[in-house]
Parts: sequence; structure tokens; C-alpha cells
Amino acid sequence: MIYEIAQLPVHKERTETFRRAFAEVVPLLSRARGYRGHVLAQGIETPETFNLIVQWRSLEDHTSGFEASEDHEIFMGGIQEYFSDEPKVYHLEGTAFAVTGYDDGDAAAT
Repeated sequence: MIYEIAQLPVHKERTETFRRAFAEVVPLLSRARGYRGHVLAQGIETPETFNLIVQWRSLEDHTSGFEASEDHEIFMGGIQEYFSDEPKVYHLEGTAFAVTGYDDGDAAAT
């Protein structure tokens, strides 16, 4: 399993329109070969920075598959006008997140 981490710097005044634009192009990402899911998370301390984490079956599915595709070109065309700087992208190898011993603090409230 591969995780693509993309840090997306968005013009501060355009974060809401970026969210809508991303929602419009995300079907292009989700139909890519090897796509296993994603999360788009806005920074708390830096709300103009979004982190896109995409789970891929393999690095090749992302790089020579999706990145080399027409869908990727259209995907980027739909969101790149919102960027204030070049996105930073890197990959991690790993497995799915595991949740063990999770306590959200609500148990004490009952």
C-alpha cells in the first residue's frame, strides 16, 4: 500500500471555492486504477494549506498510471488556479491505519 501526500497551498481568500472545485474533479481521481481512497484535510494552524492523502495499491498506479493520464491533466486543471505556490508531493509505504485502544473521552461523560 502506498500513500501519496500532497501539500496544497491555496490562496487564503479562495479556500471555500477550492473545496468546491476539488469536489467537482474528485471523480477523476476516484476512478483511477489502483485508487483505494483519499482524505482532503485543511490545516488548523495554516488553513490555507490543504493536505491530500491518497491511498494507492502501488506507486506505479499513481505515477505511471494516474499522473500520466488525461484524467490527471483535467483533475489538475480544475484546481491549480487556486494554488498560491507549487504543491509538494511525496509517497509513503505502509498499511491501512489501525485503531487500537481508542478513547475519545466520552466514556467519562456517561
